[in-house]
Amino acid sequence: MEKIKVFTDGGARGNPGPSGIGVVIESAGGKKTYHEFIGHATNNEAEYTALLFAFQKMKQVFGKSKMKSLSVECFLDSELVVKQITHQYKINGENIQKLFFQIWNLTVDFGKVEYFHIPREKNTEADRLANLAMDEGTRSQSQIF
Repeated sequence: MEKIKVFTDGGARGNPGPSGIGVVIESAGGKKTYHEFIGHATNNEAEYTALLFAFQKMKQVFGKSKMKSLSVECFLDSELVVKQITHQYKINGENIQKLFFQIWNLTVDFGKVEYFHIPREKNTEADRLANLAMDEGTRSQSQIF
Protein backbone atom coordinates (compact mmCIF):
# COMPACT_ATOMS: atom_id res chain seq x y z
CA MET A 1 0.00 0.00 0.00
CA GLU A 2 1.34 3.43 -0.94
CA LYS A 3 1.50 5.84 1.99
CA ILE A 4 0.25 9.39 1.54
CA LYS A 5 0.78 12.11 4.15
CA VAL A 6 -1.68 14.98 4.21
CA PHE A 7 -1.29 18.15 6.27
CA THR A 8 -4.31 20.46 6.36
CA ASP A 9 -5.19 23.72 8.03
CA GLY A 10 -8.05 26.15 7.86
CA GLY A 11 -8.59 29.49 9.49
CA ALA A 12 -10.99 32.38 9.76
CA ARG A 13 -10.17 35.96 10.65
CA GLY A 14 -12.85 37.10 13.03
CA ASN A 15 -14.41 33.64 13.50
CA PRO A 16 -16.58 33.77 11.55
CA GLY A 17 -14.91 35.87 8.94
CA PRO A 18 -12.77 35.75 5.81
CA SER A 19 -11.46 32.18 5.63
CA GLY A 20 -8.83 30.16 3.84
CA ILE A 21 -7.46 26.65 3.63
CA GLY A 22 -4.00 25.18 3.16
CA VAL A 23 -3.23 21.61 2.08
CA VAL A 24 0.04 19.71 1.67
CA ILE A 25 -0.05 16.24 0.08
CA GLU A 26 3.15 14.17 0.22
CA SER A 27 3.50 10.94 -1.75
CA ALA A 28 6.23 8.89 -3.40
CA GLY A 29 5.71 11.14 -6.42
CA GLY A 30 6.59 14.28 -4.48
CA LYS A 31 4.85 17.06 -2.61
CA LYS A 32 1.95 19.19 -3.82
CA THR A 33 0.61 22.26 -2.04
CA TYR A 34 -2.72 24.04 -2.40
CA HIS A 35 -4.40 27.07 -0.90
CA GLU A 36 -7.79 28.59 -1.47
CA PHE A 37 -9.89 31.44 -0.13
CA ILE A 38 -13.28 29.99 0.87
CA GLY A 39 -15.19 33.16 1.75
CA HIS A 40 -16.97 33.73 5.07
CA ALA A 41 -16.78 30.78 7.48
CA THR A 42 -15.88 29.75 11.03
CA ASN A 43 -12.51 28.29 12.00
CA ASN A 44 -14.04 24.83 12.32
CA GLU A 45 -15.78 25.06 8.94
CA ALA A 46 -12.44 26.07 7.40
CA GLU A 47 -10.63 23.15 9.08
CA TYR A 48 -13.21 20.68 7.73
CA THR A 49 -13.18 22.30 4.30
CA ALA A 50 -9.40 21.92 4.12
CA LEU A 51 -9.71 18.20 4.86
CA LEU A 52 -12.54 17.80 2.34
CA PHE A 53 -10.48 19.65 -0.29
CA ALA A 54 -7.54 17.30 0.37
CA PHE A 55 -9.64 14.16 -0.21
CA GLN A 56 -11.21 15.63 -3.35
CA LYS A 57 -7.76 16.56 -4.67
CA MET A 58 -6.35 13.08 -3.93
CA LYS A 59 -9.26 11.51 -5.78
CA GLN A 60 -8.44 13.71 -8.82
CA VAL A 61 -4.68 13.17 -8.67
CA PHE A 62 -4.59 9.43 -7.97
CA GLY A 63 -7.80 8.36 -9.72
CA LYS A 64 -10.56 6.17 -8.36
CA SER A 65 -8.90 2.92 -9.49
CA LYS A 66 -5.78 3.56 -7.37
CA MET A 67 -7.47 4.91 -4.24
CA LYS A 68 -8.00 1.50 -2.59
CA SER A 69 -4.23 0.98 -2.65
CA LEU A 70 -3.54 4.18 -0.70
CA SER A 71 -2.89 4.48 3.02
CA VAL A 72 -3.63 8.09 3.97
CA GLU A 73 -2.30 9.70 7.14
CA CYS A 74 -3.99 13.04 7.87
CA PHE A 75 -2.25 15.51 10.17
CA LEU A 76 -4.27 18.40 11.60
CA ASP A 77 -3.51 20.93 14.31
CA SER A 78 -7.21 21.04 15.27
CA GLU A 79 -7.71 18.56 18.09
CA LEU A 80 -11.46 19.19 17.95
CA VAL A 81 -11.72 18.14 14.30
CA VAL A 82 -9.56 15.05 14.84
CA LYS A 83 -11.72 13.97 17.82
CA GLN A 84 -14.93 14.62 15.89
CA ILE A 85 -13.81 12.87 12.72
CA THR A 86 -12.71 9.81 14.77
CA HIS A 87 -16.05 9.72 16.62
CA GLN A 88 -14.63 10.69 20.01
CA TYR A 89 -16.63 13.93 20.13
CA LYS A 90 -20.16 14.62 18.95
CA ILE A 91 -20.75 17.02 16.06
CA ASN A 92 -23.54 19.49 16.76
CA GLY A 93 -23.51 22.14 14.04
CA GLU A 94 -25.46 21.43 10.85
CA ASN A 95 -22.76 22.93 8.59
CA ILE A 96 -20.07 20.80 10.25
CA GLN A 97 -22.23 17.68 10.02
CA LYS A 98 -22.63 18.22 6.25
CA LEU A 99 -18.88 18.61 5.81
CA PHE A 100 -18.24 15.55 7.99
CA PHE A 101 -20.52 13.38 5.84
CA GLN A 102 -18.92 14.61 2.62
CA ILE A 103 -15.50 13.67 4.02
CA TRP A 104 -16.76 10.34 5.32
CA ASN A 105 -18.24 9.44 1.92
CA LEU A 106 -14.92 10.18 0.21
CA THR A 107 -12.80 8.22 2.70
CA VAL A 108 -14.55 4.90 2.02
CA ASP A 109 -12.85 4.79 -1.39
CA PHE A 110 -9.36 4.76 0.18
CA GLY A 111 -7.55 1.67 1.46
CA LYS A 112 -6.83 3.10 4.90
CA VAL A 113 -7.31 6.53 6.48
CA GLU A 114 -5.90 7.66 9.82
CA TYR A 115 -6.08 11.00 11.59
CA PHE A 116 -3.48 12.53 13.88
CA HIS A 117 -3.53 15.69 15.97
CA ILE A 118 -0.21 17.54 15.75
CA PRO A 119 0.98 20.76 17.35
CA ARG A 120 0.69 23.92 15.24
CA GLU A 121 4.49 24.14 14.98
CA LYS A 122 4.50 20.79 13.10
CA ASN A 123 1.91 22.10 10.64
CA THR A 124 3.63 25.31 9.57
CA GLU A 125 3.39 24.83 5.79
CA ALA A 126 -0.36 24.16 5.76
CA ASP A 127 -0.83 27.07 8.20
CA ARG A 128 1.22 29.38 5.96
CA LEU A 129 -0.86 28.36 2.95
CA ALA A 130 -4.15 28.97 4.79
CA ASN A 131 -2.95 32.43 5.81
CA LEU A 132 -1.81 33.13 2.25
CA ALA A 133 -5.30 32.21 1.01
CA MET A 134 -6.90 34.55 3.58
CA ASP A 135 -4.50 37.35 2.61
CA GLU A 136 -5.22 36.93 -1.09
CA GLY A 137 -8.97 36.67 -0.55
CA THR A 138 -9.11 39.69 1.73
CA ARG A 139 -6.99 41.71 -0.69
CA SER A 140 -9.20 40.84 -3.68
CA GLN A 141 -12.38 41.61 -1.71
CA SER A 142 -11.07 45.02 -0.71
CA GLN A 143 -10.34 45.81 -4.37
CA ILE A 144 -13.99 45.15 -5.23
CA PHE A 145 -15.26 47.85 -2.86
